[in-house]
Amino acid sequence: MPVHKILVVDDSKTELHHLSELLGRHGYAVRTAESGDEALRSLAAERPDLVLMDVVMPGQNGFQLTRQITRDPRWIDLPVIICTSKNQETDRVWGLRQGARDYVVKPVQADDLIAKIRQLG
Repeated sequence: MPVHKILVVDDSKTELHHLSELLGRHGYAVRTAESGDEALRSLAAERPDLVLMDVVMPGQNGFQLTRQITRDPRWIDLPVIICTSKNQETDRVWGLRQGARDYVVKPVQADDLIAKIRQLG
């Protein structure tokens, strides 16, 4: 299924703005959430085609939230791409084990991110 609607989850307003602008320029409809709780409320209100997930957030972290989303029957087929500054191989492996489809390290390379999104569609 082609990706049109993306939920970006990140506690940084700067990062939310940057990713929203980047994705918007490529024709994606973007919604944002600044926490795990806000992301879950957003998912329940309107299902996106993809979630871009930060890892380091207060409360529930992105690994935990990815695991919760990808194991929930309502969203089991919803792709999650982790988008984080955590660049260790062990972090990447752990993120994929939680159910993420891909893993992108910040600062995001626009062409790389857009290519990964298009591969999902």
